Amino acid sequence: MKILQNVEIPDDEIELKGIRAQGSGGQNVNKVSSAIHCRFDIRRSSLPDFYKQRLLALTDSRISRDGVIVIKAQSHRSQEKNRRDCLERLRELIRSVARTPKKRIPTRPGKAARRRRIESKTRQGAKKRLRGKPKDW
Repeated sequence: MKILQNVEIPDDEIELKGIRAQGSGGQNVNKVSSAIHCRFDIRRSSLPDFYKQRLLALTDSRISRDGVIVIKAQSHRSQEKNRRDCLERLRELIRSVARTPKKRIPTRPGKAARRRRIESKTRQGAKKRLRGKPKDW
């Protein structure tokens, strides 16, 4: 399976298993194993170390403590469509760690924004002052 131009995963590293889908659906659900259970061991894979470290650092519920990605696809009625969906979701998860996030440059609010904030606070305070009892009572 091709992830990016220079990164590829051999098919034997991805374990696909057909299982019965959950939920209502009548006879099709009860008889046919149309859902797909995909397992991919990050540590034992041939991915570059950079990808492995970034994947293991993710806080994703699909990644177990052992470093195994588990994806279950059951949205389609056919097993083939679920298989394609499962592999596409795995590809997207691995691609997501390939992009390095932009470094945030801290900024400060401008003069006009500070002025608007102060004016807003003044208006809010005046509104609340009007809610109180009159002082000359």
